[in-house]
Amino acid sequence: MTLLQVLWMLEMLTKRLIHKGRFTIAAKHHITIAEIYETELVDIEKAIAHYEQSADYYKGEESNSSANKCLLKVAAYAAQLEQYQKAIEIYEQVGANTMDNPLLKYSAKDYFFKAALCHFIVDELNAKLALEKYEEMFPAFTDSRECKLLKKLLEAHEEQNSEAYTEAVKEFDSISRLDQWLTTMLLRIKKSIQGDGEVDGDLK
Repeated sequence: MTLLQVLWMLEMLTKRLIHKGRFTIAAKHHITIAEIYETELVDIEKAIAHYEQSADYYKGEESNSSANKCLLKVAAYAAQLEQYQKAIEIYEQVGANTMDNPLLKYSAKDYFFKAALCHFIVDELNAKLALEKYEEMFPAFTDSRECKLLKKLLEAHEEQNSEAYTEAVKEFDSISRLDQWLTTMLLRIKKSIQGDGEVDGDLK
């Protein structure tokens, strides 16, 4: 059986589940479909669509944690595809939903950090305003390493100081290892510094 046949069968099964009102199981099948598009067929747009559908069904069943996991997948891919506004809206929404939850609030800083980076790629002033907003919304964000890094990066960018930018990133990375997504976003910002002169970019 080919992957396309598997996808067709899963989609038919999902439609029947929805018709029967079994939305949680339908949401799980949408995740399976999304993962096939994500890893096997490498069709990120379709993967995004199925993660979004899954999130909608989970939200309808008030399974907010599961919905957030799907939405964060959407946000990460949206940013990679340069759909920054979409990514920002999701990161801000999930951040706002988790910051008052004692078990989840530690993660909120990561979501606001990612939202601010997306703002930064689009416009430095937007990033500054967003950072102020996140600090006001979530005071604990101010003391986080992520917030302090953003402030250093904004200062380096304003001064068009590529070395200071790289040094701030290296210092952060020495304690909290950067993943591929963060590295990609930070490089996109660094390339906007005049005279950086690195086509492929480097943060080392």
